[in-house]
Amino acid sequence: MTLTALLAIAAAAWWWHTHRPRHGAGASAAARARALRTPLVRLATTLGIRTRAAALADRSDAGAAGERRTAARLAPLTHAGWRIFHDRALPTGRANVDHLAISPAGTVFLPDTKKWSAARPVLICAGRLLHGNEDVTDRLNGLRHETATVARVLGVRVTPLVVMDGPQLIGPHGRPATQLEFRGILIVPADRLTNHLTSRAHIPGQRRPADLAATITSDLPPYTRRHRG
Repeated sequence: MTLTALLAIAAAAWWWHTHRPRHGAGASAAARARALRTPLVRLATTLGIRTRAAALADRSDAGAAGERRTAARLAPLTHAGWRIFHDRALPTGRANVDHLAISPAGTVFLPDTKKWSAARPVLICAGRLLHGNEDVTDRLNGLRHETATVARVLGVRVTPLVVMDGPQLIGPHGRPATQLEFRGILIVPADRLTNHLTSRAHIPGQRRPADLAATITSDLPPYTRRHRG
């Protein structure tokens, strides 16, 4: 078999691996990682050459893993009547929603997984959100947009939550905290997510859970289905 034929087979295998439909928590982040790891990027990695695309792919893979861990934490809530959705596409644009959780009373939560380095804590200082010494305030802008869009689609109030997978939260007195509130968004450690949700399970919503779930299914489809290919 010629080298050209081998390269063609490798390229075809990469294309199928990248584009075949996959759904569920972390699916779109994992798809981004696969798309970034082109045959040339994989070859460079094999040769010990570190590329920006490979670094971005690693970050996407880490994000996908964080989303899957959040999904595993949310899964037991379904036994208590919660309705859980993962990796949903917004009606326009390329943004996605990591998770949506509907309580048995019809309250809608939008948990957004942040998989950041555990080597540095997350804290609020002088009105800014910091990850160690890095100002990450603007990293919540996407969550605000997603929350407002989902609220318009569903016609109800949606409560955003940042699920911090990795870093420790530091409160205003320099001590570890179980939650932070930053400009109307609650930030909670990943291992306290379900505690936070279940404590609010009985807050009444504005629509029936079944109606909300039907709207999500029809208007917020799985991201990898809407953007396939």
